[in-house]
Parts: sequence; structure tokens; C-alpha cells
Amino acid sequence: MASPSVLRLPSDFFDAYVFDMDGTIYLGDHLLPGAARMIEELRRREIPVRFLSNNPTKDPEQYAEKLATLGLPTDVADIANTVVTTTAWLKSHHPDAVVFPISEQPLKRALAAAGIRMSEDPAEIDIVIASYDRGFDYRKLQIAFDAIWFHQRAFLIQTNPDRFCPFPGGRGEPDCAAITAAIEACTGTTCRRSLGKPDPIMLRTVMSTLPSASVERSVMVGDRLQTDIKMALDSDMMSAVVLTGEATADDVAALPPHLAPTLVLDRIDRLIPPHIWDELGWTESDPD
Repeated sequence: MASPSVLRLPSDFFDAYVFDMDGTIYLGDHLLPGAARMIEELRRREIPVRFLSNNPTKDPEQYAEKLATLGLPTDVADIANTVVTTTAWLKSHHPDAVVFPISEQPLKRALAAAGIRMSEDPAEIDIVIASYDRGFDYRKLQIAFDAIWFHQRAFLIQTNPDRFCPFPGGRGEPDCAAITAAIEACTGTTCRRSLGKPDPIMLRTVMSTLPSASVERSVMVGDRLQTDIKMALDSDMMSAVVLTGEATADDVAALPPHLAPTLVLDRIDRLIPPHIWDELGWTESDPD
């Protein structure tokens, strides 16, 4: 638990709550303390809740299934990840482009459903998409190299900038940034666009589904300072870091004031204002 001198708690409810998932709502296959009653209390009060993830190895339907399995049934429309933002950005900015996704199946399914043409022929590829791909191999790197460097035709984008994906217990595995770096290293190119946190596109995407909530009166909640909190800062949105994932109390204390989150929480249900805890008779030892 963080030192009380580090904690900064809310005084009232926000118009809407946007949550990161892994490390914030759950860790691995288990809900984090207070997550269930936090979400249930917001829904009881009819306060909008949305969920975000930088992980493109699942589509929103899979996230909805996971949340339901954990006891938090959630509409697919309330979930956005980099599969959603990457597909939407391509449809808006490059609808006729031929793309080569170095990715797992969820992104490929979304691209196909959106009518975006995919190819492994370097001579016709317009955009190479680097993503979190546990099937990445030399063949895929060669296709990207030929499309970008040899044919001088394609440019590079990425679904998300994460260097690694953390696992429970402290282990992790290389994420999208590792694949992006491999392509940049051999081609000499620079990635033109990153479509995950901390790019504000993630918040713009989710806030577009909440016309009655203002950005200034909503809050982004996450466990990563360089993605979740930076995105909120860059979007002029209030932010809350929860110390149940990557960020530690020491990390927060070391931040200069202009990079600090609005709120610092030792557990997710601290987002419910303290006077409401008293009214509801909540304690930390209550079952979640």
C-alpha cells in the first residue's frame, strides 16, 4: 500500500470513467481488490463507464467475454482497444490502402470486416502495420523490408508503443515496440503513427461514444504513467493512477508537478469519494 502522503483521493464523482483494464481492473485472470464494487457502484448510479486496452491480441468481444467471466458483464460497445483505433484510423485516413499487418488474428479479422485489403506482396503494400505478434518471424520482417526499403513504397505504423506486456508475477514478453524497432533498424524508416495509448486518439475514440460527458469532467484511470496518465494529460483530461499494476508510489513521487496524475490510489475503489465510503459503510476488508 502506498504511503498516505502519496495518496490523492477524489472529492466527488466524475461525469464518466475510462478504465485501463490489465493492472487496473484485473491482473491476469483475477479481479483486483475493489474492482467489482467500484464498477457496480458507478453503474448503480448510472454513471458511464468505458474500458480501454493497448493490447491488440484480443478484440472487444473477447474483452467483453473476459469481463463477464470475472463477474462484470459489459457491452462490446463500451470497450475499445488498438484493434478498434487502428481499423478506424485506416478507414478514415487511408481507406484504399493495401496493408500488411504483422499481427495476430483479431486485427486481421477487424481489417477484413472493414473492407481493408491485406497483402503479403511487397510490390503492392502501401502500409506496414507493426503490432503485438507472437508469431513474428524473419519471413514477415523480409516482407516489411522489401515493401519499405526495396520498393520504396510503403510506410510504417504501429498499433501501440508498448515495449513489453507484463504478466502476473513480474514476467512479461516483448510487445509491439520490439517489432517496430526491428523494422526501423533494417529499413532506416521511422514509424509514422502509433494508434494506442498515449496517443489521444484512444480517448477521442471512447469519448465520442459519450456525448453527454465532458472531457474536463471525466477521468482516465490506469496503472501506467507513460501511457494511461500521459494520454490523459495530453487530452486535458483528469487522471487517476492506481498502484496495483506497473506504477509505484516512488514513481509517482518522482514526477515533476506538470506530469503528475490528478489522483493517486492504492486500490481502484478509492475512486469512490471518501464520504460515500462512510455513507455506504464500506471497509477495505469487505468482500469485493
